[in-house]
Amino acid sequence: MTSPTIVTAAMLAIGDELLSGRTKDKNIGHLADMLTMVGIDLREVRIVADDQDAIVEAVNALRSRYRHVFTSGGIGPTHDGITADAISKAFGVECIHEPKAMELLGAMYERRGMEFTEARKRMARMPDGATHIPNPVSTAPGFAIENVYVMAGVPQVFQAMLDALLPSLEAGTPVLSRTVRSPYGEGDIGAPLTEVQKNHPETSIGSYPKFDGKSFSTDIVIRARDAAVLGAAEAGVIAMIEAIGSSREKNQP
Repeated sequence: MTSPTIVTAAMLAIGDELLSGRTKDKNIGHLADMLTMVGIDLREVRIVADDQDAIVEAVNALRSRYRHVFTSGGIGPTHDGITADAISKAFGVECIHEPKAMELLGAMYERRGMEFTEARKRMARMPDGATHIPNPVSTAPGFAIENVYVMAGVPQVFQAMLDALLPSLEAGTPVLSRTVRSPYGEGDIGAPLTEVQKNHPETSIGSYPKFDGKSFSTDIVIRARDAAVLGAAEAGVIAMIEAIGSSREKNQP
C-alpha cells in the first residue's frame, strides 16, 4: 500500500470584531471544507485581535509548524487594517505600495469615477516580494509570501480568493469518509466502538449523537486515506452494531 501524502495547514483569523462577537466568523468552516476536498489537513485555527505584535507572533509560530498558513481579515482601507504591516514585520521585509496592485486599484476607481484616496491606496500595501492572490469580487488583491496566504475577511471575497489560490497549492492524499447510522446511543456503543478504533488504527472514527424526541441514535463517521482501510473499518463498525442487536435480542424476556 502506498503511503499517503500528508500536507498540513493552519488558519489565522484576524480582527477585534471576531473576539467581541460583533462579527460571526464564516471563513473558518468554509476553509476547512475546501481544504478537506483537496487533501490538505487543517490542524490549527487561531483568532487574534488587531494587534501587530499578536499577529506577528502567531504568523511566525504557525508558518514554522505547517506547510500552509491562511489568514483572513485586516487588509482593508481603514486604520485597523494592519495585517500587511504585521506580515511584513514577521518576514523582516518592507511593507510597500505594490506597483501592480496600485495599477489595478487605480484603474478600477477611475472606471467607477471615484477618487483613488490615500485610504484606498492602503489596499495595495503588501510585503516587498509578495505575489498577488486575485480578487474577482472587488479587485483589491490578497497576497502570498512563502507559505503564508493573506486574504480578506469579507466572506464573499475570502471565498473568491481561496478559489483562485487553491489550484496552485501543494496538496496531499484526500481523506475519504463514510457514515454508518447506528440505532443505538453513544452509551451503548462507546466501549465496542473503542475496540473497533483500536483494531483499525489507520482510520479516524467519530461518533455524533442524535435525538429524535423519543430515542437516541448515533452517526458513526469513519475517515481514512485508503479505500481498503476505510472499507475494513466500516465492516468492523457494521459488525459491532449487529452484535449489539443480537445481544439485545437474546436478553429479551
